[in-house]
This record gives sequence, C-alpha cells and structure tokens, in this order.
Amino acid sequence: MQATIKNTVRFDGIGLHSGRPVRMVILPASAGYGIWFKRTDIRFGDAMVPARWDAVERSPLCTRIRNAAGVEVSTIEHVMAALAGCGIHNALIEIDGPEVPILDGSSAPFVDAILARGIRHLDTPVMAIKIDRSVTVETDSGWARLSPAETFTMSFHIDFADAAIGSQDKRLVLSNGTFVRELCDSRTFCRQSDVDTMRAHGLALGGTLDNAVVVDGDRVLSPGGLRHRDEPVRHKMLDALGDLALAGAPILGHYTGHRAGHAMTNMLLHALYNTPGAFRLVEVEGMDAARLPGVGVVPQDMPAVA
Repeated sequence: MQATIKNTVRFDGIGLHSGRPVRMVILPASAGYGIWFKRTDIRFGDAMVPARWDAVERSPLCTRIRNAAGVEVSTIEHVMAALAGCGIHNALIEIDGPEVPILDGSSAPFVDAILARGIRHLDTPVMAIKIDRSVTVETDSGWARLSPAETFTMSFHIDFADAAIGSQDKRLVLSNGTFVRELCDSRTFCRQSDVDTMRAHGLALGGTLDNAVVVDGDRVLSPGGLRHRDEPVRHKMLDALGDLALAGAPILGHYTGHRAGHAMTNMLLHALYNTPGAFRLVEVEGMDAARLPGVGVVPQDMPAVA
C-alpha cells in the first residue's frame, strides 16, 4: 500500500550552495497526494512546487524544481532519496527558503528522523512504473539507461583523475531496505579545485569538511576520511535514486549510470515519458511489494554513522 510519514519531522540547517539558514518540515499527506514542497516564505502567489520530473530546471550541481510562477526549491535530491528509500509516496514538505538543508551531506539524517517518527500505510495500492523497453540518453561526458528488470536495480560507474576517487563501479538491488543499509550515509563529494571554482562563482557557500567529502589528488581532506571505500560511487547512486523519485511512482527496472549526473538522469525521465511503449503503470500487490525500495525497512537498518 502507499505510505506517508506517521508524524511530522523538522530539520534545521544551512543550504549547501546558498549558505543560508533554513528550516524544513515534512508532514504526512493522503494517498495519491505525491510529494510537494511549499515555500512558507512566499507570502503572495503560488508557493507550491511539485517534486516531479517535468518541474526540474536542469543544473549540473544539484536538482532544482520550479513551478509556473517561478518559485524554486533546490538541492532536493538527498531528501527525495530518503523518502523513496523509506517507501514514502506522499508528503508535504514545508521549507522557509529556496534550498533544502545539506545536514551532513548524505540522506542519513533524513532517513533516521523519518524512521524514528514512523511510517503510516494508507488504504490505496502502490502503482509502479514497469520498464518494458530500454531507453538511453547520452552526452559527451556519459550516458544513462533504464531497461527492463523484475525489481529496481542500479549499476553505476564513475571515473575521476584524483587517486582518492579513481574508477569505481557498483551494482545493487535496491529493494527491501537496501538503500538504507548500503547507500543512505554516503556523502556528497568534490575536488578541492571544484570548491575553489564554485566559491568564485558564488556557490558552495555552505559547504564544509563536515558536510562533504573533499579530495585533493590522493588525499581525503575531510576529517575521518571515507565512510566506505567506495563512498563516491555510492553517493552517485543515492543522487540517482533521488532524481528518479521525481518520476511520480516507484520504478521496476534497471538504471545504469555511466558518469551520469542530475541533468542526465532528468533527461532520461523525459526520454522515458516521450518513448511510446517504454513503460506501463502496474499495481504492486502482495509479495511483489518486496521488489520496491523501503518495504520492510526498520530503524535497526540504519548505518552506525547516523
């Protein structure tokens, strides 16, 4: 069945790129509501922004959504991944600024709070997007694909010149709580040279060594080093789950990302919806529910770091 959170949960932090303080509250919602953001600092006009693939303003550094009135919310990928990974299909997210708080740079604080507050199952079946035909998009830097599979699986490849990252590959079946156990605590990462460039352009103003993994050649500059040997590719998978959650329903299929990022994953969703016969909506019943992310997840699945 569809699910929402059982009790309201609040987060206080700063925006990664803006550096501004922000308060965000996730509230329960009814079946069929989906995920919506509400900008509580907008006094006049439409403050509601849908968390949906066709509301995305493409950006290489984060996922940003915008409504028809021009109201935006950015850096939504980590909280969207947390909701998808916990099997939450319906929620209203109130936020008093234009950017979701970065917290520790992963989805773990969101997941931990959601599971602590509890999940409420609703009286309406889950509809899933079943991939029937492969769809691929590519650019000069990489490619992404959705292909048929009986459950939601993901493969990802990254390749960076910095020896601290290098070339990494990972494949996971992201059903039945795998996201919480394997990916949710993996933090956003960047190179020191990227930090310098972003700050010169007025970005990453809220970034610190406590909310991002920063590398410089073969060195990890963040205190404590990596949480996982392959934390960077795990975080790219986390981002991809958050971006795919904007499809409007859970996906039954295999996502492959080869040096893919936010913009490419959104391009893939556009291609999916514009390719006749690429998918169909199916009702997920009984034991088939275990093929979806978040089903059966419990607080004990949280990694120790959270």
